[in-house]
Amino acid sequence: MARGQQRGFARTDRVAEQIRRDLAELIRAEIRDPRVQQVSITAVEVTPDYSHAKIFYTALVAESERDALAQGLKRAAGFLRHELSRQLMLRTVPELHFVYDTSVERGISLSSLIDTAVARSADDAEPENNAG
Repeated sequence: MARGQQRGFARTDRVAEQIRRDLAELIRAEIRDPRVQQVSITAVEVTPDYSHAKIFYTALVAESERDALAQGLKRAAGFLRHELSRQLMLRTVPELHFVYDTSVERGISLSSLIDTAVARSADDAEPENNAG
């Protein structure tokens, strides 16, 4: 085991999780931009030197509103980074890069595809059961 690490979780993972929690609270409590109000932070990836953090977010907005949402987050990034610097005990507070997380939408579409396939399978199985 590497010195200074706990089993299974590197320090960068713990820092990323803390950034995720703090950003979610800051966005909820401090950001007044209506475009950003309904954002959920899904994950954070931090570089090993803590200079950059990729913030994955999702929101229940129309596809046409995503650009405005991204602009609102980009505009708030400096403020959020400053507030994080007050809460985190790090020498370097990462520069925040916001990335829309499509995994939730992919999960929903895959789930509906599975449901459709199961329904078709059940429909195909019924005539066989009735014929016997």
